[in-house]
Amino acid sequence: MLAGNDLTMLKAPSVTETYYHATAHSATTSKRLQGECVTDVCVVGGGLTGISAALNLAERGFSVIVLEAERVGHGASGRNGGQIVSGYSCDMARIREVVGTEASKILWKLGREAINDVDRRIEQHAICCDRRHGYFFAATNQRQLNNLYEIAEDWSKLYGYDMTVPVARDEVSAYVGTEAYVGGLSDPGGGHLHPLNYLFGLRRAAEGAGVLVFENSPVIQIQEGDRPVVHTSKGLVRSRFLVLAGNAYLGSLVPILARRIARVTSFVSATAQLAIELARRALPTNAAVADCNTALDYFRISADRRLVFGTGAKYSSGEPANLRRLLARRITQVFPYLAHLPLEYIWSGYIGITVNRIPDFGRVGPTIYHAQGFSGHGVALTGLAGKLIAETLAGDAGRFDLFSGINHRQFPGGPFRTPALILAMAYYKLRDRLG
Repeated sequence: MLAGNDLTMLKAPSVTETYYHATAHSATTSKRLQGECVTDVCVVGGGLTGISAALNLAERGFSVIVLEAERVGHGASGRNGGQIVSGYSCDMARIREVVGTEASKILWKLGREAINDVDRRIEQHAICCDRRHGYFFAATNQRQLNNLYEIAEDWSKLYGYDMTVPVARDEVSAYVGTEAYVGGLSDPGGGHLHPLNYLFGLRRAAEGAGVLVFENSPVIQIQEGDRPVVHTSKGLVRSRFLVLAGNAYLGSLVPILARRIARVTSFVSATAQLAIELARRALPTNAAVADCNTALDYFRISADRRLVFGTGAKYSSGEPANLRRLLARRITQVFPYLAHLPLEYIWSGYIGITVNRIPDFGRVGPTIYHAQGFSGHGVALTGLAGKLIAETLAGDAGRFDLFSGINHRQFPGGPFRTPALILAMAYYKLRDRLG
């Protein structure tokens, strides 16, 4: 038995309505699990990982039930920056150290496949989610810029990826209208979208394929075995296989998984609408942007010309004393000429990160699978996780096992790991400031 009634999934850290929820297409009518159900696969978590897994499994002929503690998209899938980023949260050089060069080439291809699958699903299911192409990695100091140039060369020489364009200081304004950066790296292979509308489109496709989605049905207990049993307060699901897709919102429901990720809170805002000329000045190519700091800023212009701006990485619980002031200050530091813009939406959300920043896909037991720890790169990689889990349950575990064979260490410090993580974050923030 993996958990008892006192160990349930986490709620989002902020109750503020997100910009995404305010502008989302109509959601499907909510149903709560009542009584006992039997299915091939039970999926815990109704975000991008869980819904993607459910859709891929249903397409392969499995019957699937999804259990979501709140509403679909309540967690990170409806709270992120909407950015689609090439590669993984760590450099490919780090991945080579972990898995070797040949396996790293396969993982690179899988990362590209993940982004291509986003576009394939959007076209296949006619999902209206404001998909845009283009990404800009911004350097705040020369050390970061040198690293970006090395990454571009690495991607080109070892992985055959030649789309990136190194950007010098005097060329930054063609991509971002700011003097805050010393240069950067343009990547047309990245981009951005409205993540909640994308998720809702995947949900409609999954339900059209026969998936049953139950919301407001938090899991309170999991019984392991040849046929796992998942309990909620109002019912239970018996299944052949169980997929744990709650990521940072799984809480302590499965302790062995909770110890392998750190739950980080990030803060996001959406401004009032920008005039057309201001939007073009801020982001001339309409690319998504992230800097290279440890507690990074990331932003983009939405389809209705709002600046969607996120910042920070907080390991301790709670929100800053004045979150609005924090976000407004960060925006003004990058775009002084946008200081007059009010912030119409402010929210926060959890990110699950692993020690090595490589996603953690694997098995808890012979019939229980999990995917977590996307470390800020989840918009595309969650879809890949669902696809590989479906492949594995259908009998082809080769690609999934490239990930499941990676050793993910527990975060150090045990019950004292939050203060340790805070100290580590303070060190890296200082290094970012010093360059």
